[in-house]
Amino acid sequence: MADPKMTFSAFHAKDAVFEQRGLRSCFEYRDLGISRATGGKVLAHVIRAKPGAHGGFGWHKHDLEFQMYYVLKGWVKFTYEGVGEIVAEAGSCVHQPPGIRHAELDHSDDLELIEITLPAEFETVETAAPEAAAEKAPAAAMSR
Repeated sequence: MADPKMTFSAFHAKDAVFEQRGLRSCFEYRDLGISRATGGKVLAHVIRAKPGAHGGFGWHKHDLEFQMYYVLKGWVKFTYEGVGEIVAEAGSCVHQPPGIRHAELDHSDDLELIEITLPAEFETVETAAPEAAAEKAPAAAMSR
């Protein structure tokens, strides 16, 4: 049975608007209209890097039910608690389990990805590095 809180939505590339809002100032965000269409149950947006804006992000986690991203262009390097470093390149799909601690180390100037989260609104919490990561040298922005 259809959920009465959900509505039809279609957004097209020719009408795309990227805004400087969102979690990180080095990115621009394009809302795909899914949050509105699902009554806030799901967020889907395109995130792209602002050329020259880097620095990496410290360790953090998200309080949500589901998070994944699919890289359209470029690459991004993360380190994940219990996993280690990964480089996601164009065509890579990454699922981040709820609450996994992670830190972005670097990304390409042409990075563009689609991120999907449940729910649309969630809290991001800055955390200490996991013990294994804390024993290594501090995570600085690293090139690929």
